[in-house]
Amino acid sequence: MTEVLRLTRGQLVRRRFMRNKLAVFGLCNLVFMFLLAFLGPYLSKHKWDELDFMYLLQPPSREHWFGTTQIGGDVFALTMRGLQKSLIIGLLVAIFSTGIAAIVGAFAGYLGGKIDKAMMWVVDLLLVLPAFLLIAVMSPLYRGKTWLIFVVLLAAFGWMITSRIVRGMAMSLRERDFIRAARYMGVPTRTIVFRHLIPNVASILIIAATLDVGGTILSETGLSYLGFGIQPPDVSLGSLIADGTNSALTYPWLFCFAGGALVLTVLSVSFIGDGLRDAFDPGASTGANS
Repeated sequence: MTEVLRLTRGQLVRRRFMRNKLAVFGLCNLVFMFLLAFLGPYLSKHKWDELDFMYLLQPPSREHWFGTTQIGGDVFALTMRGLQKSLIIGLLVAIFSTGIAAIVGAFAGYLGGKIDKAMMWVVDLLLVLPAFLLIAVMSPLYRGKTWLIFVVLLAAFGWMITSRIVRGMAMSLRERDFIRAARYMGVPTRTIVFRHLIPNVASILIIAATLDVGGTILSETGLSYLGFGIQPPDVSLGSLIADGTNSALTYPWLFCFAGGALVLTVLSVSFIGDGLRDAFDPGASTGANS
């Protein structure tokens, strides 16, 4: 009991997380997917943008580990490239959207009044807009240009729900003694928000950011599948799955490797998010089960 009392909150969270076998599996698998995506291309002698006209639509072999496409593209190199792009987009959008949610939610909850109403009106407006359709309509903005514009659009429509959660917690925290003391001492509002409010909702933000990675990868995949996401000649998991859909039964290697990478990645992120939720708030899973 004495040992437990001496543990910091971070150590307790880490212990709870490590006891969750699915969360640990998800973390290990996600690390493996990252290593495979960024180190795998160096293990292969073929590049994703090169064609081998001697091997057209060939099954997996010693020469081409995942087989080749109709025009001689190496499926392994293409899958690694697509996995890289999907992981990078998922991480960037999660970071940006969580940051926006933290700032908007914390300021709205702390300031209250008309500012809170104005911010929540914007949040409610964005929530009712069909984000998937709007990004598809705005796809000409990044077609033939940098894919970072696509990241900005995904982040712009992915922060509203988290901001509402942060706002509710900020409204509760602003009545705490340490916030009142800082306010009475004349500490500026932005300092209170960034040094006191946001750090105290960090656990929620970490969980939200983790789950946003999986959600963003699915959104990016869906948009790329329909031709509104990553544009040729570049590839993502969504565009690879779209290219292999028609041949999924006759030439399964064109579809299965990209689809399997997508399923494993999103499933791993989901396991990690559930593990973090239970680690930060162990009573949440108990309450759900009861």
